[in-house]
Amino acid sequence: MDRTPRPERPHVPEYGIPTSDEGTLPWAWARERLTEALTYWVATVRPDGRPHLMPTWGVWVDDAFYWEGGLQTRRARNLAQRDDVSVSVGGDEAVVIVEGHAERVLEPDATLEARLVAAFAKYAQPFDYTVDPGNWRTGGLWRVHPTVAFGWTAHGYPRDATRWRFG
Repeated sequence: MDRTPRPERPHVPEYGIPTSDEGTLPWAWARERLTEALTYWVATVRPDGRPHLMPTWGVWVDDAFYWEGGLQTRRARNLAQRDDVSVSVGGDEAVVIVEGHAERVLEPDATLEARLVAAFAKYAQPFDYTVDPGNWRTGGLWRVHPTVAFGWTAHGYPRDATRWRFG
């Protein structure tokens, strides 16, 4: 069964977003940006309802976002209270925003662990960083299960503004 989210239009009145699906971006376009990004902006919700936004390194594997982080970080403490999260990549040319729910991954199976290690290798050359899966057991490995995503390009907005819903 194909679980690839289908593109549709976000509903944003008065922004000139077309109502037809013609010109929407394919999910492969968003996946490529999520996979290749080096910096991800992760937003969580503090216990008092205020937002908390921080950059982090991470990887996009099997249509989920993973990042490392200690259990005493503000982000981890927020997630212990409320698992709502947004993740964004992009800049001046294009943007992808993923909304969903985060969970701590205590023991990834060997196959997933190997895929994550391979994906984190993108940080080796520019930053001399090699991921250590042992840290995931004592620190934190987090996974975001997306519920909805949005994307557009600087030169195509509002014509290419796209929303993808996950089942």
